[in-house]
Amino acid sequence: MNEDTQLLDTDIESALREVVRGLLADRCDPALLVRAYDSEHTLAGDLWKPLGTELGLAGLLVPESRGGAGGSARDAAVVCEEIGRFVAPVPFLTSSVLAATVALAGESDLVAQIAGGHTVAALLTPLSTTSIARIPAVHIDEAQRLSGRITSVAGALEADTLLAVVPRAQGLEIHALDASDAHIEPVVSLDMTRPLADIEIEDAPGRVVVSASAGETALRAALRTATAMLACEQVGIAAQCLDMTVNYVKLRRQFGRAVGGFQALKHRLADLYVEVETARAAARYAAATLAAADPDTETATALAAAYCSQVAVHVAEEAVQLHGGIGMTWEHPAHLYLKRAKADQIALGTPAHHRERLADLVGID
Repeated sequence: MNEDTQLLDTDIESALREVVRGLLADRCDPALLVRAYDSEHTLAGDLWKPLGTELGLAGLLVPESRGGAGGSARDAAVVCEEIGRFVAPVPFLTSSVLAATVALAGESDLVAQIAGGHTVAALLTPLSTTSIARIPAVHIDEAQRLSGRITSVAGALEADTLLAVVPRAQGLEIHALDASDAHIEPVVSLDMTRPLADIEIEDAPGRVVVSASAGETALRAALRTATAMLACEQVGIAAQCLDMTVNYVKLRRQFGRAVGGFQALKHRLADLYVEVETARAAARYAAATLAAADPDTETATALAAAYCSQVAVHVAEEAVQLHGGIGMTWEHPAHLYLKRAKADQIALGTPAHHRERLADLVGID
């Protein structure tokens, strides 16, 4: 661990956080999010334009020389934390982090299209993918047309470009194809604010965007970055659940006093606060090591992924319970946070997977 790593926000990161939080507070109403469970259509469209295009966050991780904002993983971590705080239904993780990081390894203009917000892209892999060995391969024939089936893909419903992994003798080649050339079937999932879809491709035309020699490295970097950013999102979920709960127990009265004054609840809330702050430190350290290309990145990311997902679920569960009867209702947003936390818990690897990975990295048998 690098003891000189700064975990507090810089002035620029604080300003970014304020802008993103202000926009989401104004436009991401929990009552709007509930509609995601009444329709198969994504809610991302109206929110992604101001966030991704007008604020320029679609290209946050893309260098300025390639049409992006030239931000770092620390900047992206701020955005992911705020997205988690509002369970915002936007394709930042799937397009601006996962797909953009893959596209950066190639020389095509796709990365500039993603960065400018003109294109939303999705990598054709299940949300639960843990490593490049588990990314489904797409078959390519002699006419260079693609065929295959990939299930439980996040971000596909919002995407107009899909990135497929094609095995070659030299390595893994990344092809881009138009979403209109694939059959995209929405899947009813636990968290409909990040909807999943099954993708069927049959004789679809594609184009190479990352060569076989660079594909494996690009995919590994993309999964590592997305895993660290997901941990930051989980911190945002946990932090908001704790804030909502503290505010509620200050107001809810029983036996003539605020229930937050009862010692048993104080202890539970204090324990949750410690968990949230510990998770925040772990996630921000992972983001900081990514930004600095620190050798500790793999270890920091595995640690953050293993811990933060557990914390997000625990705090969300406590939020539902400590809100009492109202926490069980459809109208209260607590269920939105619990669903996102549970879905995130298996995204890009379960806590058990990341603990095994962490044990390997630090030499524990």
